Amino acid sequence: MLLKLNVNGQKVEVEAIEGMPLLWVLRDKLKLTGTKYGCGVASCGACTVHVDGVPVRSCVMSSENLADAEITTIEGLSSKVGLAVQQAWAEHNVVQCGYCQSGQIMSAAGLLAANPKPNVSEIETQMSGNVCRCATYQRIRAAVMRASEILQEENQ
Repeated sequence: MLLKLNVNGQKVEVEAIEGMPLLWVLRDKLKLTGTKYGCGVASCGACTVHVDGVPVRSCVMSSENLADAEITTIEGLSSKVGLAVQQAWAEHNVVQCGYCQSGQIMSAAGLLAANPKPNVSEIETQMSGNVCRCATYQRIRAAVMRASEILQEENQ
């Protein structure tokens, strides 16, 4: 079936089988491999992308009904919030193996877009759906707090 999608601000058409999860459309059809396959059951967060600005697990989301949606992957995360998160990730040397990081960054950007000044509890709650095999959770939490600070500094 022919899918018409809006991915990272670009209108694309792609042939996909019926019911194909968005993850595989992104990775296999569009070659946007920054979004990772982790578990296939929406438990690890490695496949997190934004659909209309909301973090979702692309491994379980059907791509068929997304023609009117704005899909953003890690490759297209260029909003003010996204850039602040990426800067904070670099400042705090969050990445270890890196496999979960695109999903972590997408979840953090979604959190900060909805709540620019989260407290530690809110960060832990919102980020708890993202698993890091290297256990860099303290650095992730610190980077989310730093990204929030960056955003506050830019708004002054």
